[in-house]
Amino acid sequence: MTTFSDLNLDPKVLKAIEATGYTTPTPIQEGAIKPALEGRDVLGIAQTGTGKTAAFTLPMISRLGKGRARARMPRSLVLAPTRELAAQVAENFELYAKGSRLKKALLIGGVSFKEQDQLIDRGVDVLIATPGRLIDHFERGKLLLTGVEIMVVDEADRMLDMGFIPDIERIFEMTPFTRQTLFFSATMAPEIERITNTFLSNPVKIEVERQNTTSQTITQVLVEHRPKNKHYAAKDKREILRSIIARDAEDCRNAIIFCNRKTEVDVVAKSMKKHGLNAEPIHGDLDQSQRTRTLDAFRDGSLRFLVASDVAARGLDIPNVSHVFNFDVPSHAEDYVHRIGRTGRAGRTGTAYTLYTPSDEKYLDAIERLIGHSIPRGDNPWTAPAGDAAEEEEAPKRTRSRSRSRAKPSEEAAEETAPDAAQPDAAQDAAADEARDRDLAAKARKPAEEAPARAEEPDTAERSGRGTRSRGGRGRDQGERGSRVVGLGDHVPSFIEMSFEERMAESA
Repeated sequence: MTTFSDLNLDPKVLKAIEATGYTTPTPIQEGAIKPALEGRDVLGIAQTGTGKTAAFTLPMISRLGKGRARARMPRSLVLAPTRELAAQVAENFELYAKGSRLKKALLIGGVSFKEQDQLIDRGVDVLIATPGRLIDHFERGKLLLTGVEIMVVDEADRMLDMGFIPDIERIFEMTPFTRQTLFFSATMAPEIERITNTFLSNPVKIEVERQNTTSQTITQVLVEHRPKNKHYAAKDKREILRSIIARDAEDCRNAIIFCNRKTEVDVVAKSMKKHGLNAEPIHGDLDQSQRTRTLDAFRDGSLRFLVASDVAARGLDIPNVSHVFNFDVPSHAEDYVHRIGRTGRAGRTGTAYTLYTPSDEKYLDAIERLIGHSIPRGDNPWTAPAGDAAEEEEAPKRTRSRSRSRAKPSEEAAEETAPDAAQPDAAQDAAADEARDRDLAAKARKPAEEAPARAEEPDTAERSGRGTRSRGGRGRDQGERGSRVVGLGDHVPSFIEMSFEERMAESA
């Protein structure tokens, strides 16, 4: 059996490893540390939770033991896709670099540029950064990458998913071509393979397990639910989630609940807290300080449930997570592997539940093709109450009531408050229509010979006639009957002078 002492690591590093309690390297560590110490490029492919961080941190500390950092020119660079993963790498560096004089700097968003600039100005041996913040410092003229001896790209496939590949290529071009490159990924997409062929020189490839496999220590369960109405699917899944937690209360010490959308993360966390469960959300829209507090609380056990987007699916090293819940089936099959990899770590066992509805069928098919087997089906502990059917029938009725023709605010209020008996019936409507037609016909009768006389009437008479119009603008009242048709002058067409009854008789 291989031990860390067999890997030619620096004695100070071995002492730090011994203090952590580890004695035997994982397969990815055993395969990557030796060639990394020799200065060769390394391409490591292993699923999450297999110890990739220590696989590049330990040889990096051993190689950087000799030498001195210069201002604004880091000696090594570690790129991580998320702030949480970058912070975790920084924690591992501090853990294994005890006894050495190596300095580090962490460049992530949500932290003051001024504080980070001060660290860089003093000179750092290890620079740990997310791509966006690193480029920001470079463009501001605060950072030079020409002194980088070792460059590490961690979770490269996640970089691809988040759209960082153009930034990674640009950063590679900023560093010297003589650098040593350590490239780690859980999956090997074609785009990742293209980058490794371009920027790695004759790398040693270590593939611990078949790509896209899940750990054997994780019990996977698919819970299927067929909602009566798709609009109630999310609400039903929240009920199912709470039912599973209540059923597995003895075994479910803590859990990460993954959602596809940030808005869903907030809704699920709020719902769980409403029902007395100790839960908090974490996603990319939250302040870095809040995200840090939430993660620290989850690590120390004061927070039981972490509701997360995929920002937390990679690199969070929390060994004691007992359960993972996929509240939403991930739209990218690879994310399923990384999500459930948050449990069953370091040889421990874990359980991963996935809540499935018929609309997720294509995503589930992609996941099962990726992992090479179907996910075992489990029991649904929640049954929809009978009252849900009545709610579904009422919903469209409320929708139809809002689609009526526009009415004045006063009329709408009257319709909402008045009983149905107060509405005019069909006979009243017909009588009102007939009276309105007679009124219009009477107004239309204007003898042509009266037109000149009307033109000579005083202007005050016309003003008084106009003044008696109804407020609704529906026509003239009795005082205006017989007034000239505005716009036609003295020559009024004869058909306008005909009454409604006469026109109907002619048409018959």
